[in-house]
Amino acid sequence: MPSSISLGVIMDPIDSINIKKDSTFAMMLEAQKRGYSLYYMLQSDLFVRDGTVFAKIQAVSVFDKPDKWFDLGREKVIPLDELSCILMRKDPPFDMEYIYTTYLLELAEKRGCLVINNPASVRSANEKLFTAWFPECSPETLVTRDMQRIKDFQKELKHIVVKPLDGMGGSMIFQIREGDTNKNVILEAITKNGTQTVMAQRFLPEYVKGDKRILLINGKPFPHGLARIPAKGEGRGNLAAGASYKGVDLTEREYEICNIVGPTLKKMGLMFVGLDVIGDYLTEINVTSPTCIRELDQIYSANIAGLLMDEIETALSKESN
Repeated sequence: MPSSISLGVIMDPIDSINIKKDSTFAMMLEAQKRGYSLYYMLQSDLFVRDGTVFAKIQAVSVFDKPDKWFDLGREKVIPLDELSCILMRKDPPFDMEYIYTTYLLELAEKRGCLVINNPASVRSANEKLFTAWFPECSPETLVTRDMQRIKDFQKELKHIVVKPLDGMGGSMIFQIREGDTNKNVILEAITKNGTQTVMAQRFLPEYVKGDKRILLINGKPFPHGLARIPAKGEGRGNLAAGASYKGVDLTEREYEICNIVGPTLKKMGLMFVGLDVIGDYLTEINVTSPTCIRELDQIYSANIAGLLMDEIETALSKESN
């Protein structure tokens, strides 16, 4: 079966990726190893004509070499549903163009193409706000655009974190402590003077030990996480913000969180998801383009992309029967 699979990958420009850290590249390497027909495209390559979604695609070969990691074939335009499966791996921002892309991918899905992750579910599961569906896993959380409500929340909890609902890589995350003279400025900026909804959560001091990324493949966790340790003087545990990292075994509490969240993710067709956990609490559910495959593979001599391809092949086999 694998040799008959055609896999399209929607991603950021392939010439700009860092192959040492790029999870999409790991997926492409594994797909190529399995004999899939592999195709590359950008968000801008998709279009609809008379109810059919098409894409300008290029066959792609990938190489795990820092000086030359890809070759592209000639461009051609095909109905997107001619492909067996599509990986939607375009990084946020999750803006209106991203939403429009999910609509187009839904059209391809309705014509029988498997899309990972499910486009309607990606649209529904805001990576910050989706944690509210699992309050037993999360710290005290407030989602609002009302600045006074956030001030009251901070007064109650003393030390909070505020962040936009559409951010990534640790951008625009602020801590507010008791007596913080910049409180009003921070809240005016992040809520755009009360016109933009944001998230506030109780500050978790355990972040200094690592903001842990846990990867779930079709609802099942990889047994090790990547603890991202903030750089000295930095309040964010994001690799994009200079954090270091180490591999760690999942704790009993983290397995509990995965067991609570995993079945919902599987039911929604969210096959590859990254949970962010600080201490005993779930802080984010990353469904757009979760990362950390390359780092975990290197530490544990693993093949996480292989686990994903196994699930894709199982799903395609069920569809064909």
